[in-house]
Amino acid sequence: MQGFIGRRLISGTRQLSNLRPSSQRCCFSQVAQREEANNGVHIPKLPPFDYSPPPYTGPSTEEILAQRKEYLSPSMFYFYNKPLNIVDGKMQYLFDENGRRYLDGFGGIATVSCGHCHPDVVEAIVNQTKKIQHSTILYLNHAIGDFAQALASKLPANLKVVFFTNSGTEANELAMLIARLYTGCHDIISLRNAYHGNASGTMGATAQASWKFNVIQSGVHHAMNPDPYRGVFGSDGEKYAKDVQDLIDFGTSGHVAGFISEAIQGVGGIVELAPGFLPAVYNSVKKAGGLFIADEVQSGFARTGSNFWGFEGHGVVPDIVTMAKGIGNGTPLGAVVTTPEVAEVLTRRNYFNTFGGNPVCTAAGLAVLKVIEKEGLQENAFVVGSYLKERLNALKDKYELIGDVRGKGLMLGVELVTDRQLKTPAKAETIHVMDKMKDLGVLIGKGGSYGNVFRITPPLCFTKEDADFLVDAMDYTMSKV
Repeated sequence: MQGFIGRRLISGTRQLSNLRPSSQRCCFSQVAQREEANNGVHIPKLPPFDYSPPPYTGPSTEEILAQRKEYLSPSMFYFYNKPLNIVDGKMQYLFDENGRRYLDGFGGIATVSCGHCHPDVVEAIVNQTKKIQHSTILYLNHAIGDFAQALASKLPANLKVVFFTNSGTEANELAMLIARLYTGCHDIISLRNAYHGNASGTMGATAQASWKFNVIQSGVHHAMNPDPYRGVFGSDGEKYAKDVQDLIDFGTSGHVAGFISEAIQGVGGIVELAPGFLPAVYNSVKKAGGLFIADEVQSGFARTGSNFWGFEGHGVVPDIVTMAKGIGNGTPLGAVVTTPEVAEVLTRRNYFNTFGGNPVCTAAGLAVLKVIEKEGLQENAFVVGSYLKERLNALKDKYELIGDVRGKGLMLGVELVTDRQLKTPAKAETIHVMDKMKDLGVLIGKGGSYGNVFRITPPLCFTKEDADFLVDAMDYTMSKV
């Protein structure tokens, strides 16, 4: 472990002071004391923290909602019955318009890796912005090359050619295009319950009805999902892999462009792939002439703790790796990394991305890599994530409402069911518990095909005290259901 911050994270040393304004703290404290006195129930309290945001002087929640309704797409949705107006953030905490502090257990959808407004990342962005914000890759600038080199050093084998994009969707679109050009085949195999984006090609690879519009989506076959909890073969990865072989044999010409998969399905509900599945599929796809695309948009950048990349936990080396989210700690940045041989296919025509490799974004990306290394955030994700998962499993033993706890590091899922035998999704209960946990000061996400899975993907600077508070808040809330 390097650096004081990293040691502090793993040791779980308490930070200094609670942030809520004194009048709000007193009110909360009085309510807590009354409830404890009356019912003997302990109400969880946020760990202390040594940051106070400046007073908020912007528009109110009601004004923002009205503005959003009039000028933004009606497709945009939000969490909670009373949406939060988040105006400030620092490390693993967020603050609303009233200065109330919340523990961020969602990390901007597994995006905030180092922590909100991490000083090193902010400094890199500001310094680069002062020099030049944009020049296009048609001119030389060292920021893009420095980051590409550092990124390549984190990948195995000959994965060292980097194409920068603006998002994970864009990265997956490009990866599928490259695979089709390289192999001369059109067919891509994806998994049921997968999410790879919402553009034309990636929507085809995505396999959840709620994220797919009724438009032409050709050339993608969806294999049986190797879900140890809900899948028909349980944890037998090789049986699921046979379905991929069957798709190749009966659904294609026998040759495919590639196979794309997340190491842990994020939007799908933090679903770990059954052991032995990816190595067996890798062999089948290779024999069919295809490339293996690892979608690391959510599971990459040390989030799983045991490895820097999710695919490393399966003992396979992909031909193409896609990434975004945690790559920039919140800056719009994505990337596709592949081998020199595969990358050559894009020279057959012109491939260009105006903002891909933007100097400000790549400077941020390089800073993120340095922070992860300097502060030991991968080790912290493993230590704190393992502790958090252990506590969540103890909660599962206490409440029949919890059907499954899964995931690795700080990418964890908690599935709620009304019947453990039938695995009936507890949709209403999920929304209720989320809302009440927010009232206590904990923000988590939800996902899964049925919307009944808590997605816990906090910034990697999460501490054991934070983990305790999150679980205690969930415990307290479930005790009231």
